[in-house]
Amino acid sequence: MAESLLSVGLDVGTTSTQLIVSQLTISNRASSFAVPEMEIAQRNILYRSPVHFTPLLEGNLVDGDKIRAIVEDEYKSAGISRDQVDTGAVIITGETSRRENAGAVLSALSEHAGDFVVATAGPSLESVLAAQGAGAVAHSRDTGETVFHMDIGGGTANLALIENGNITCTDCLNVGGRLIKVENGRICYISPVLEGLCRFSVGDAVTAADLEPVAELLTQALEMAAGLREPTALLSRLRTAELGAHPGCVVQNAVISFSGGVADCIDTQHPTFAFGDMGPILGQAIRKSRLCQGRYRLGQETIRATVIGAGCHSAQLSGSTVFCQNMTLPIKNRPVVAVSENDLFEAGIRQKLSGQDTLSVLALPEFHAPSYEKIKSLASAIAQAMPSPILVTVEQDMAKALGQAIALRRPPGESILCIDRVRLKNGDYLDVGSPIGPALPVVVKTLILER
Repeated sequence: MAESLLSVGLDVGTTSTQLIVSQLTISNRASSFAVPEMEIAQRNILYRSPVHFTPLLEGNLVDGDKIRAIVEDEYKSAGISRDQVDTGAVIITGETSRRENAGAVLSALSEHAGDFVVATAGPSLESVLAAQGAGAVAHSRDTGETVFHMDIGGGTANLALIENGNITCTDCLNVGGRLIKVENGRICYISPVLEGLCRFSVGDAVTAADLEPVAELLTQALEMAAGLREPTALLSRLRTAELGAHPGCVVQNAVISFSGGVADCIDTQHPTFAFGDMGPILGQAIRKSRLCQGRYRLGQETIRATVIGAGCHSAQLSGSTVFCQNMTLPIKNRPVVAVSENDLFEAGIRQKLSGQDTLSVLALPEFHAPSYEKIKSLASAIAQAMPSPILVTVEQDMAKALGQAIALRRPPGESILCIDRVRLKNGDYLDVGSPIGPALPVVVKTLILER
């Protein structure tokens, strides 16, 4: 029998704040005589909120009280309460994630939004969610085409290279329609990322023609990221600080795909300052650029791509061969420490775990069909090195055997959770929810703001 999860996605972006409610239907695709293989078989959006301008206080700080009020109102409109929510994501994106009070806003939203809605941030995760929510991943999977997806919002452009339905590379540039805001024909805000790239100051009177060179410069950076223009120092300068010295994606013969608020200004002309920023000007610069001279497409979702990705695609399921002993669920925001076969002895695991302020997930990404002797050896090393409670993830279907072997080597009744079919790397964070049949819902996050 199919089961379902109620999922909430909330995106607090540079320009807009949106919420969706969706139903994730879980089914077993294995035969009656095989080990269950649980999957999210269907994602149905039950409610889409209106697009709200992200409320800001003086100094461009996010107004947490007003964000909370938006969420409360939208829960009422959707006809749900917080105790009904099973999973989802609260994500602060773009320039908003760099506000000094973003952590406090995340904390307030996470507490309000339900027991398993998580607070996440980070350009890599946003790129993935936007590509999924816009339908770019599905397009690549269905057609076999390579797609380079660009989600261009108010403060950042989140980029994802998709090959045969798999996201193989992500990138993020400080390119967006709200880097310059205009009120009554005068500039009221200029993002610090444009320092040295823009001759204007706050208070200057401007027209569309005045801002076109800025839009063209930002568009050139996007062309460089897409492999359509020789890269210069401009590309490195506009790459977000979180990514550091990012090598970029190697893009060849790709369909260019767009989402985000600026995507709505590519094929449709809006009044110049219809949204109080340079978004329409940037959209038209992109339309005239090399990005749209070849094959390009607008996403199935544009301005809502990220929030749909957060609400429908942030959760996944573990495998069904799970070992869970006296572990309290849900588990939230557990940092990941990944180890290789060379590290898998007691001293090596201890060294990897040293310096961690909180209890960690031990991820074993490189093990493929190990022998039972290997599993026993691995269990002994983990049992000796890890503090309680023990949480281990593997990619192959060996979690139950490994968990049982660890339990035999630890005091009776100790808290141990071992799950499989989860791919993690150093720097990830993991949430684990309550069981759905024999599997567990999990959310993997690439970056998280400290709370």
